[in-house]
Amino acid sequence: MAFISSGTTIIDNGAFQASLGSLVHIKTLTASSSATLSFVHGTAGVVLDSTYPIYVFKFINIHGSVNNFKFQFNLSTDGGSNYNVTKTSTYFRAYHTEDGSSGLGYRTAGDLAQSTDYQTLFIDLENQNDNNGCGSMQLFNPSSTTFVKHFLATSSFIQNSEVAQNSFVAGYGNTTSAVNAVRFQGNSGNIDAGKIKLYGIKDS
Repeated sequence: MAFISSGTTIIDNGAFQASLGSLVHIKTLTASSSATLSFVHGTAGVVLDSTYPIYVFKFINIHGSVNNFKFQFNLSTDGGSNYNVTKTSTYFRAYHTEDGSSGLGYRTAGDLAQSTDYQTLFIDLENQNDNNGCGSMQLFNPSSTTFVKHFLATSSFIQNSEVAQNSFVAGYGNTTSAVNAVRFQGNSGNIDAGKIKLYGIKDS
C-alpha cells in the first residue's frame, strides 16, 4: 500500500521517500559572550546567495548575559557593512506560567512597521543559568532582485518570571536588493552562550 501526495509516492510498504528538497548544513556559529553572530556571504564558508531558494537558521540553547534579553536579527544588502533593511512584521505568542496561568495574544512590542530596527525573535529571555531559548527561522529567496524578502520564525524560550513562551514572528524585508548577510544580537548585553546553525534547502 502506498501513500501518494500530488503524484509523489511518500510511503510505500514501509519505505519513506520525499522529493521535498534536501537540507544542507552550511555553517555553525557558537556564541561565547558574543556581541553579535553574523552570517556574511563569501566569508568563512558562508553561502547566502542563489545557491538555495530557502535558508534556515536553527537557534540552539541561546542564553543572554542580562535579564529581559531580547534576541534579535537584521538583514544586510551590502555584505554586512550595514544591517538596516526596512522591515514590516507581526509577533504573537502563547505562554504558560509555572502556577498554571496561560494565554495567547498579539505582542505589539515585538512587531515592526517599515522600520530598520532589529527584529525581535525572543522577548524578555530570563538569564538564570539554566534558562535558554531555542527556535528556527526561514529566509526565503534572499538573492532575489525582484521580490521583497519574507521570513518566518518560531521559538520556545523561558521568559522572565519563569514563563514558558512560544513565539511566532513573520514579516518581510522591504527591499528588492539581494540580501547577503544576516546578523543576530541582543538588545543589550551579549549572547552569552548558544549555537546558530545555517542550512540551505535545495529545490530537489
